[in-house]
Amino acid sequence: MSQVPAATRALRVLRFLATQADPVPLDRVMRACDLPRSTAYHLLNTMIDEGFVVHLPDEHRYGLGVAAFEVGSGFTRQEPLARLARRPLAELVDTTGHGAHLAVLHGRDVLYVIEERAPGRPPLITDVGVRLPAHLTASGRTILASLPASQVRALYPDRSAFVDRHGKGPTSLSALRSLLGETRQRGHATEDGEVTPGLRSVAAAVLDHNSHPVAGVAVTFPSDDSTDVAAIAAAVTATAARLTRRVSGGSAAAR
Repeated sequence: MSQVPAATRALRVLRFLATQADPVPLDRVMRACDLPRSTAYHLLNTMIDEGFVVHLPDEHRYGLGVAAFEVGSGFTRQEPLARLARRPLAELVDTTGHGAHLAVLHGRDVLYVIEERAPGRPPLITDVGVRLPAHLTASGRTILASLPASQVRALYPDRSAFVDRHGKGPTSLSALRSLLGETRQRGHATEDGEVTPGLRSVAAAVLDHNSHPVAGVAVTFPSDDSTDVAAIAAAVTATAARLTRRVSGGSAAAR
């Protein structure tokens, strides 16, 4: 029973940080959560050790860590999300004539949870249960583009975090930030030959009621195909918006 107040304080801190647009200083956490300085400091350090909070020493601020994001999206990562998404993905395949898939973020990887193959098309590497580097995939990029900058920085602290497959894709945080900025401006993510040479993908994010990304919807097709990429992007974005409404229970538009 002696641990209940500490657990309550920890959840209060997480709930507060989740409502902030950017990392905040210690004093803000203290005031918002009604905590003494020493208690707040030790509580935050424990949460940092467990990955739920990230500390930005140069800015003297605290933000949500990767573990908080993974717990927050845990519900939609499981079977309910797959059930909600299966029919829209099948219809996306019918619309585009190409394979579609749904992926969720898992650390610095994306984990594929649904794969809908188009008739007559060869199987893709993005089968159910496969994990690929998020910064190289369209699904991963659209999710990363919807995350706070502090969480992206926590995921990619240095160059060693950037796995290479075919000599293409970002190799530094600055390059990734530039790519994610383009993704946000465009409204969808792309990749061309960075996962599998000769294939390209377009993806859009599925958001929850807090506008946090819980998954990425993508379509993959040949790079040299005469397919109307703009039409595919529109279909993918519309499917992601449809799933966002299903997941969030509202009418939020996809990014």
